[in-house]
Amino acid sequence: MSVIPDPVPVDRLHFAMPPVHATAEEERTHRKQRLAGALRLFGRFGYEEGVSGHISARDPEHPDCFWVNPFGAPFEEITASDLILVNGDGQVVRGGQHVNQAAFTVHAQVHRARPDAVAVAHTHSVHGRALAALGELLDPLTQEACAFYQDHALYDAYTGVTVDPEEGRRIAVALGPFKAIVLRNHGLLTVGTSVDAAAWWFIAMERSAQVQLAARAAGKPVLIDHREALATREQLGSDLVAWINYQPLWRRISRTDPELLS
Repeated sequence: MSVIPDPVPVDRLHFAMPPVHATAEEERTHRKQRLAGALRLFGRFGYEEGVSGHISARDPEHPDCFWVNPFGAPFEEITASDLILVNGDGQVVRGGQHVNQAAFTVHAQVHRARPDAVAVAHTHSVHGRALAALGELLDPLTQEACAFYQDHALYDAYTGVTVDPEEGRRIAVALGPFKAIVLRNHGLLTVGTSVDAAAWWFIAMERSAQVQLAARAAGKPVLIDHREALATREQLGSDLVAWINYQPLWRRISRTDPELLS
């Protein structure tokens, strides 16, 4: 009869947690690499639509400046060194390429209203736009969707391409303290205390929108009740959980596309 091996002591099991950086320069490099990786993933997932879409990351040393993808550069080709640094007025302060002014108008106001938001993600993903065209929030249909239960908002207006800072401020007010917002007739926007969290929330929200649309097309969806939806959000709705969920995607993209780190 075989002997069952003794369990490995818990303190010997590895579990990755968000890194702590010794200097602002180390943290800047980390954020830029994660930003380049998130953009490449978004490109692979089909979230890119022409020149529309942005992910921005706050600079750790200059909190009123933000690293963003340059205007017109394909998401799947972005490297950390391609990123440009933009101040809160949308002026490029590091880099030699233009910024998408329409996209950054919204990001700048969200960053200003949410000092906790290290990163903001917004692209014109297909299912996010479909949900936005309905002017609806996500329903608590699945475990993943419950992460957004009573923690996302609807901006119930559309005024064309956003180039007015006042419009950006209204979107930031509608977002409030939440992790995400549905911009009616426009798409999705998410925020996070790390690039990883903001990117994961966008991916999870886009997929939840896809499930909701598919379920409605197939029949009458059954909603998770209020109490269970809240309890599930408490378990799965934190930025730490988002960071953890994102790590397999980061490992995949950083191993297959190591040049993004340069």
